[in-house]
Amino acid sequence: MARNELKNSLAERYAFQLRIVTAVLFVLALFGLLFARFVWLQVAQHDKYQTLAEANRISLVPVTPARGIIRDRNGVVLAHNFSAYTLEITPSKTADSLDETIARLSHIVDITGKDKRRFKKLMEETRDFESLPIRTRLSDEEVARFAANSYQFPGVEIKARLFRQYPFQEVASHLIGYIGRINDKDLESLDEDGQLANYRGTDHIGKLGVESSYETQLHGVTGFEEVEIDSGGRAVRTLRRTAPQPGKDLTLSIDIKLQDMVEKLFGERRGALVAIDPRDGGVLAFVSKPGFDPNLFVDGIDPDSWKELNESPDKPLLNRALRGEYPPGSTFKPFMAIAALEGNFPLTRQTIADPGYFIYGNNRFRDSHKGGYGSMNFDRSLPLSSDTYYYQLAVQMGIDYIAKFMATLDLGQLTGIDLPGERPGVLPSPEWKKKRFKTPAQQKWYSGETVSIGIGQGYNSYTPLQMAHGIATIANRGVMYRPHVVATVVDPASGKKTQIEPQPERTLPWKPENIERVVQGMVGVTQFGTGARTFAGAPYVAAGKTGTAQVFSLRGGKYNAKAVSERLRDHSWFVAFAPADKPTIALAVIVENGGFGAAAAAPIARQVLDYYLLGKLPAALTANASAVASAPAAAVQEDISD
Repeated sequence: MARNELKNSLAERYAFQLRIVTAVLFVLALFGLLFARFVWLQVAQHDKYQTLAEANRISLVPVTPARGIIRDRNGVVLAHNFSAYTLEITPSKTADSLDETIARLSHIVDITGKDKRRFKKLMEETRDFESLPIRTRLSDEEVARFAANSYQFPGVEIKARLFRQYPFQEVASHLIGYIGRINDKDLESLDEDGQLANYRGTDHIGKLGVESSYETQLHGVTGFEEVEIDSGGRAVRTLRRTAPQPGKDLTLSIDIKLQDMVEKLFGERRGALVAIDPRDGGVLAFVSKPGFDPNLFVDGIDPDSWKELNESPDKPLLNRALRGEYPPGSTFKPFMAIAALEGNFPLTRQTIADPGYFIYGNNRFRDSHKGGYGSMNFDRSLPLSSDTYYYQLAVQMGIDYIAKFMATLDLGQLTGIDLPGERPGVLPSPEWKKKRFKTPAQQKWYSGETVSIGIGQGYNSYTPLQMAHGIATIANRGVMYRPHVVATVVDPASGKKTQIEPQPERTLPWKPENIERVVQGMVGVTQFGTGARTFAGAPYVAAGKTGTAQVFSLRGGKYNAKAVSERLRDHSWFVAFAPADKPTIALAVIVENGGFGAAAAAPIARQVLDYYLLGKLPAALTANASAVASAPAAAVQEDISD
């Protein structure tokens, strides 16, 4: 009995000791695991967690670069920056609803209905966690009032920002363009180009014109600051700073005084003008009327202003010089003339009967000169603008030859100008028609369609830029330069200037005697032809060509400007270059629904040439040109055609 009790006692003691050992080993194992974890964190992962700790203590703050300045050829500033304060809201951080927050802010800072509508539009276009301006360009007094009450407004803060300003407002607006807030589409584009990191902290990007096409140069390189922050996220001190690299400055080839003068000459009329230096392709003036004020877009355009611009029947947002596609009318004839000479077509050596119309098949094609000229030859065809002659010339040349030759002049193609959004126009051909239309009947090219092509009508449709580019090529005797608006890129930090060195795009293999024959025909336009009245007394010799382009088909009827609405009247064209022997300027101008080319477009061209070649423009000449340009077509119809 006693032996059994002893045995049981020993068994219990052994079990108890086993449990103690097991518990001790378990505890030691736990401590071992804990120690191993400490070793892993403190030794193996030391660098990683030190970096994370530093990240909690140090914040990287992007420093946006100053945007480059844009100047004209004479150093006049066209776009620059200024510093101002903005009142901004981060919607995701506000304690109250946005409406309540804005209502309370209105008691401290003046917030108008226009400000609220703009803010709402920005909210629709931007992610809600971003900081958006509810008021811009605050006064010092307004900044002080908000600073004293800022504790009441979580998610609202004052920021100092650089603002873009366009001092000439509407002048050259389509050329210069504007900047606007970065949207999702912009972010996607920046990400695809690998530029997203360089735009951290940047709210704006070029949206149009030079501001867009030279965005990379104008933006610069974003810098950053390493800032030590406390547990509340407030900055304590700056540890290190990498300065941003400011954007490069641009010097344009345009003369803003010339640009301003042309826009004033247009007045309230719609149209476009492009003036080019044929010797290097530099654009001297680039006008699209009406224009718009690019300053409206910098802070985010309000819905009312956007609606007014977007729904206006005058389409002020349309860049007519770059994207407006018009039938060229008789300004197409110089191109037809050089094509005919280069092709050595018989009609260039013949005299034809000109009764004032041309019958082809069952169709009668009317000449703009009632009764015709009796007889007509090549050398008189341009000065007098004989439609009958060019009808017959087109038939003799054929559409295939015409299309192939015009393509060498970049008609119906992009010129490659350093501006975004260029339209190609339409150079008609049988191949083009097959692509353009769907049914076999529509796709067929009819020989009668070639007749209208010869005088710049039919399917012909080109931009003012293309017409100026083509005329500049004739002026430069077949040497073609790509049009460009930026002449110099300047690094403001180093002062280094990079000149845009123009290179001939190509030299067309025209015979010099053929070129001079066409040039003399265009000189005849300003000496005794359809543009003689406008260029009377000019102290230089200009080569030009008037043009009148139909807006709608007359279907064989007689045109009467008074019988149709203003927007259905003919467009007025004029192309020119001067001095004729050694041209330094070539241009194309169109006045929408302006009537005959000599009535509206030619006087504007004369003003431009006088200013550019003579260096001044007397006030009396300006008044006279405006009066002639705005005169009804009937007043000048009696002794001119187009």
